[in-house]
Amino acid sequence: MQGISGMNDMSRVVEADRAHVWHHLINHKQFETIDPRVIVEGKGMRVWDAKGREYIDAVSGAVWTVNVGYGRESIANVVRDQLIKMNYFAGVGGSVPGALFAEKLISKMPGMSRVYYSNSGSEANEKVYKMVRQLSHRVHGGKKWKILYRERDYHGTTIGALATSGQAERAMQYGPYPDGFVMVPHCLEYRKQWDVENYGERAADAIEEVILREGPDSVGAIVLEPVTAGGGVIVPPKGYWERVQEICTKYNILLHIDEVVCGVGRTGLWFGYQNYGIKPDFVTMAKGVASGYAAISCTVTTEAVFDMFKNDAADPLSYFRDISTFGGCTSGPAAALENMRIIEDEGLLDNTLRMGKRTTDNLWALMEKHKVIGDVRGAGLFCGAELVADRKTKEPMDEKKVAAVVADCNAQGVIIGMTNRSLPGLNNTLCLSPALIATADDIDEITGAIDKALTKVFG
Repeated sequence: MQGISGMNDMSRVVEADRAHVWHHLINHKQFETIDPRVIVEGKGMRVWDAKGREYIDAVSGAVWTVNVGYGRESIANVVRDQLIKMNYFAGVGGSVPGALFAEKLISKMPGMSRVYYSNSGSEANEKVYKMVRQLSHRVHGGKKWKILYRERDYHGTTIGALATSGQAERAMQYGPYPDGFVMVPHCLEYRKQWDVENYGERAADAIEEVILREGPDSVGAIVLEPVTAGGGVIVPPKGYWERVQEICTKYNILLHIDEVVCGVGRTGLWFGYQNYGIKPDFVTMAKGVASGYAAISCTVTTEAVFDMFKNDAADPLSYFRDISTFGGCTSGPAAALENMRIIEDEGLLDNTLRMGKRTTDNLWALMEKHKVIGDVRGAGLFCGAELVADRKTKEPMDEKKVAAVVADCNAQGVIIGMTNRSLPGLNNTLCLSPALIATADDIDEITGAIDKALTKVFG
């Protein structure tokens, strides 16, 4: 491993980081006695820190982002070439990569037709919320302004997005929040709320109950993750999505699918919602769109939604009066085009399905060995193992012990994740989301490290 720009002694970088960088999701008190981790290089599935330590990354940049792996020169090259030619123009105008990626993206999303660019998943979701609110005024006479969201789902870090956080710890101490955002129950059958056979349909019926309580004329949209990510890697039960679609159609409620984590191959299809045959009105995405090689997010809509914002040219308030400054950067769509080419040319969707099955099979095998594993869930290379103190009662494992498993894997040179500051008492799920390029040996190394860690922590 070589240092950056010829700097072989990284101590200066580490000290600069300690003195000046405010890290995400970390209590900095620990850095009074230990060094912050500074990642300096990545190649394929592996990264190296400032001390030269090598890790296999089982969480794609810690937050489900680097779908095609590290060190992709072809992406770096297309971004460099684009920046030299034309780096930026605000979204009031177009760009070559913006037009071409929109065309390519829509070709993967039958029924969708328009792409609105911004620079983060939080921002992409905020755009939908603003569209729904504007349609309330323009189309519904001030009605249908409420937006439903699901317990355990997460949609971003801004105040507006946190108003739809189904993860209580994420939202704590940041309120009060704006009105009109209403939570519906989660759909995790492992921690079921109703004792019925058709659990998926029953969980979806709970959404209808909330709609009827709030008043159908007040509800304009519902935002849902196709597979819940940070809330515990939750794959909705059979029958859930079909019933959700029926309910949205019945009450004229727009369906917003948040693909910030699941999008662009993570579940083995281009988008998570495509596993269920549903027809959304909005789809938002970020993370894997350019695999972290450039900042980009997209809010994708149907033509029917788009048309409602251009039906009265004489009205100066009729169009979507919004702008995202860095949605005008050309590096994002340029990187996204090359990212999508790599996924296609290297057959990474098929690889995701194969390696995803291997991952869950390995985790089920670990479940037979370690009684602390209460449930294994996943879709493609998006997998979770919920740890419990008692399988019969499903008492959640103390999160400090779950964190000890993560720490031991890290000490072995394997970076895994866990539900983090999400749900009080339920931060107990190990999370895996390796890059779509993962091999069988990679998967076995990752799950092997978990096996050793579980043995060390729990015996």
